[in-house]
Amino acid sequence: MFRQLDPSTSLLGADLVDLPRLQAGFPPQHLLLTLLGDYGLGEDEPAPSAALVELLADFGVTSVGARAALSRLARRELLVPSRAGRHTYYRMTALCRSMLDVGRHRTLSFTGALEGWDGRWTLVGFSVTEEHRALRPLLRGRLRWLGFAPLYDGLWVSPHAPDERLDASLEGLDPLLITVVRGETIDGARRRTPLAAWELDPLRVEYDRFLVEYRAVAERWRKDRIGPDEALVERTRLTYRWFALSNADPSLPVELLPARWPSGPARALFVELFDGLAPLAEARVTERLARPGGPAAPVRSVRLADALR
Repeated sequence: MFRQLDPSTSLLGADLVDLPRLQAGFPPQHLLLTLLGDYGLGEDEPAPSAALVELLADFGVTSVGARAALSRLARRELLVPSRAGRHTYYRMTALCRSMLDVGRHRTLSFTGALEGWDGRWTLVGFSVTEEHRALRPLLRGRLRWLGFAPLYDGLWVSPHAPDERLDASLEGLDPLLITVVRGETIDGARRRTPLAAWELDPLRVEYDRFLVEYRAVAERWRKDRIGPDEALVERTRLTYRWFALSNADPSLPVELLPARWPSGPARALFVELFDGLAPLAEARVTERLARPGGPAAPVRSVRLADALR
């Protein structure tokens, strides 16, 4: 179950961390954070660096690359290193745990569609002076995280009702230069619909790729043709891919989505594999950690059914 999160910490705390951007591949730092979050590594007990390096080797990350990823996350104050004899260990910081909780909640609760929409839009209009122009990319990133998109320069729109997360995202800006409005559109000829703020065709392509790839994985899993090593790799890649989709998809109302929108089938496939592959993946992580210097705490894989209760 998720810890109760402070909305300002969940949004603003992440802004203070120089994290690598999401990429089409699987950057070692993101891979490592996904493993830490999914199996609680370095949370209750510090995790041995040798075991983490071996886990990353399952994904084709070299020893040099793995140790570089650990060092960079430590420099970003997400991991704290320690030594005991000849062994090095890493423990999550409070900021890391908070970020992983936020990311995990976003990933596991994401469905790709907004149910029960009231037909109203939230608009955020803002003006950032040249003196504070460095705040523009920060504000835009925060608004995108909340599902907003630019309808016009300086006017962003979302179908979601404003809440404390929006207040947190606007913190630090001059309140006299920000306006938040919630209302309905007035249809008419030669008027741009708020839906035009999003380009849905590229998103459909990403969903289709996800379905093709993981339907093949699901078919092998249903026939018991996936072992613990492959289960760990596929489950971790699945989680990262779904997290990336949750960042790209604004979760528009069902009424506004194109016909046969693929988020529903993709969500069902994610749920099946995330929980279905968990026991095998957990066994692989346990095997990797059962080495000299391994932690005493048992490996605990996150299950979607338990996490969202």
